[in-house]
Amino acid sequence: MSEQSIVDPDIGLQLIPTEASDYATQVDHLYFGLLGLSALLVAILVGLIVVFGFRYRRSRKGPRKPRFSDRVGHRIEIGFAAGLTLLFLGLFYWGGHLYMHLYDDQQSDITVNIVGKQWMWKVQHPDGTREINTLHVPVGESVKLRLTSQDVIHSFSIPALRLKRDAVPGLYTTAHFVATKTGEYRLFCAEYCGNEHSKMRGRIVVLSQADYQEWLTRHGEGPSPAVAGRQLFQSHGCTGCHQDSAQTPAPALDGLYGRTVPLDNGSTIVADEAYIRDSILQPQKHVVAGFQPIMPSFSGQLSESEIFELIAYIKSLQPGEWNQDRASGAPQ
Repeated sequence: MSEQSIVDPDIGLQLIPTEASDYATQVDHLYFGLLGLSALLVAILVGLIVVFGFRYRRSRKGPRKPRFSDRVGHRIEIGFAAGLTLLFLGLFYWGGHLYMHLYDDQQSDITVNIVGKQWMWKVQHPDGTREINTLHVPVGESVKLRLTSQDVIHSFSIPALRLKRDAVPGLYTTAHFVATKTGEYRLFCAEYCGNEHSKMRGRIVVLSQADYQEWLTRHGEGPSPAVAGRQLFQSHGCTGCHQDSAQTPAPALDGLYGRTVPLDNGSTIVADEAYIRDSILQPQKHVVAGFQPIMPSFSGQLSESEIFELIAYIKSLQPGEWNQDRASGAPQ
């Protein structure tokens, strides 16, 4: 199926959006379970109101003694309340399990960086291919979205996938999905973000795996995030301090990602993406033990997309890689 032949299944009036991911079916089951339970409770309450209103109306004469003793009545009330509590706790567990499945840190086939900005979505694929307000993904493969915002809080929402995730300035959030149907689906910002919030919309295009690879070949341009990050690292003079911790005033970064880093206050921290980001923008926040807090902040000098690229480069560095580059004569 070529990209030109894709038809939007969401066009037209629909009560429930198209299910286009493995997660969507599970969310719908939870939704209908909650809806059914709520409808049952409403039916019970309205039925009791009607029955009691007719049975105990003012015009009716006769004894109005209770049918049950106080002890039996209390047991009925407590049993009804306990049953409802257990039912809704079950729904809470069900919903919490689905939430953790969607937003926990899990392995994925593809990781896509997304930056929200008034009023557009900027997308970068693992090979460096870029899009605006459009996201192309292959069917049947797990996709991880890494989101942040350039300015204010946005919310990345794809109803067909039952996916909604906030993009927050200064914070990385993630979401996972596996698209199950090829087609074109709507993308919205679901958080009011300014005067043109209603225009911050786009589309997600789900292609077969072969068509997705063809699309990458036709539209791929520019270096990968790690290669672009290396160029940024060099152009901003970072190699002047971060080449060799034994000779320069800053720690070496090869093999840093995922390592436990000792800090000058006696604590330790795991070098994840958030730590690397903070080290770039707020270098005084986590000072490595044995080093002076002399690194300048790059806040305001780098866009969110460039920070993504720097993080990708640092994550790609293996232990001893810089020493190997210097021995081979490769530029730093």
